[in-house]
Amino acid sequence: MLKRRIPSSGEELPVVGLGTWQTFDTTRTEPLEAVLRTFVELGGSLVDSSPMYGRSETVAGDLAAKLNLHPRLFMATKVWTSGKQAGIAQMNDSMRKLRVEKLDLMQVHNLVDANAHLATLSAWKKEGRIRYLGITHYTSSAYDAVARYLEKHTLDFLQINYSVAEREAEQRILPLAKERGVAVIVNRPFGGGSAFRDVRNTPLPSFAKDLDCTSWAQLFLKFALGHPAVTCAIPATSKVEHLRDNMAAGRGRMPDEALRKRIAAAMG
Repeated sequence: MLKRRIPSSGEELPVVGLGTWQTFDTTRTEPLEAVLRTFVELGGSLVDSSPMYGRSETVAGDLAAKLNLHPRLFMATKVWTSGKQAGIAQMNDSMRKLRVEKLDLMQVHNLVDANAHLATLSAWKKEGRIRYLGITHYTSSAYDAVARYLEKHTLDFLQINYSVAEREAEQRILPLAKERGVAVIVNRPFGGGSAFRDVRNTPLPSFAKDLDCTSWAQLFLKFALGHPAVTCAIPATSKVEHLRDNMAAGRGRMPDEALRKRIAAAMG
């Protein structure tokens, strides 16, 4: 599995992580146990969640504990509420659900009351309660606000939507994150599924073999990972076969800009 450095520390992260939106919000955890075990076996470490995702934090924490995987995981979640004290209470609750005393990454979800929470997180980072802090969003309509936070604050991570189907982040956000030394986690790497719909009746292009890709999912993930600002992508799945397919995108050759353009053109 290819790894990339977190600019603020030099620590390396595997380029394919695991999202938990919808997939981990369930009481049927047996398939997810296999998913999480296989994820780590294939070289993954970053698991991303949020209190917005229902039971996802609890399920991720319980499965990591059951499988004794906490030492091998990079656990990330978010704060998603207004008010300093409400944020502190929610973050403490998230750490309890994830079963960690020290969290790898806490992010302000969709910039909700970001100034208040970033002040808390800066203090927590100094105290050693978290290792990294960041902000997230999922839509281009928020990019102006995202850019202001990137410019004003010292951040370790930005989580943002980026895919061959949603390329707006290329214009300003990704270059700014790279300039500011902020690691980028890509959410919605399949454009919420729209990328697959766009190629439903389109065969995999012949140049996919030049990137060691055997599926559209791998090609889409490598499109995002091929951008020089991107550190990691976090597709979500509850199926081991889809996980194996996704994880394969973290191996082999990555596209240069010319090949990224060919991937985009192949979308029609």
